[in-house]
Amino acid sequence: MIRVLIVEDSLVEQQLLAHILSTDPRITVVGIANDGEMALSSLERLKPDVITMDIHMPKLNGFDTTRRIMESNPLPIIIVSGSYNVLDTDKSFRAIEAGALAILRKPIGPGHPDYQSDAAELIRTVKTMSEIKVVKRWPQLRKAVPVPPLPIIAARITPDKIRVVAIGASTGGPAIIQEILSALPKNLSAPLLVVQHMASGFMDNFVKWLCATTGFPSHIAVNGEYPAPGHAYFAPDGLHMLVGRDHRIILTGEEPENGLRPSVSRLFRSVAETFGSNAMGVLLTGMGRDGAADLKLMRDKGAVTVVQNEESSIIFGMPGEAVRLGAAEYILPPEQIAGLLEQLVKR
Repeated sequence: MIRVLIVEDSLVEQQLLAHILSTDPRITVVGIANDGEMALSSLERLKPDVITMDIHMPKLNGFDTTRRIMESNPLPIIIVSGSYNVLDTDKSFRAIEAGALAILRKPIGPGHPDYQSDAAELIRTVKTMSEIKVVKRWPQLRKAVPVPPLPIIAARITPDKIRVVAIGASTGGPAIIQEILSALPKNLSAPLLVVQHMASGFMDNFVKWLCATTGFPSHIAVNGEYPAPGHAYFAPDGLHMLVGRDHRIILTGEEPENGLRPSVSRLFRSVAETFGSNAMGVLLTGMGRDGAADLKLMRDKGAVTVVQNEESSIIFGMPGEAVRLGAAEYILPPEQIAGLLEQLVKR
């Protein structure tokens, strides 16, 4: 059984979440906390495997509760937010930075067209997160790992040959992307095109949070625009992001790939076809295999290919599949990925 603690101040939402979770025979709701203080005081007694966490609560909000749990008694935490208010969403992503594993929107009640899909996503996420081993977060003690020399790549490629960097991520990706962008200089000679799998409704505020916390110019991609060097462009909700032959961004509602739209695979394949060896592909933490085969296509066409290593990945599914396929030229932790980007794409 997967033991779940619901942290939520709304009685209606408590009942809805408990009902949804109880429909799966592997999940049992062991407790409901009305606020963060109640959640903290009940951890030892209830011993949950997973916590669903609201953000806007009295006494102690979801961000501060997440931070305290991850610094003392780390557990898989899923942020379940019903508000797209900028302030609440900022706290949601700060909770991700503090160690929460995922962010979902609160399911809308039975009878709504999205109810079944929202409920299924909540159950699926709880099951996935229950299998993840989390560690204590001590951000103030983290030390940057020096980037090792790269003689092989230095011998066959120069920085001005990289025209675009394509990045794909899923579960655990927001915090890793934030870490990478924070470490990058603002004088990169190529744009970054990013597909991050995320629950609908959060991408806009995710990008605003990245701008505020990293200082790296980040945008929701617009159909037909030319991506500028030193800027990051993110695929919007529900649309694939491609690169056309004229190097413009193309947004399309084509059929999902690997069950996903946007799909990392669709981005990587278009970059491989358009830029060939003048590209760099980066595949970060995530569940499933989206992007792995087309990262191999990028490598076959001469692009530099990088995957996040297993030790730093929340879920080694996507990068692990890329390693299995021989798609990864480099397997690195986030700080070294940022260092490699800086070496190859700096003006």
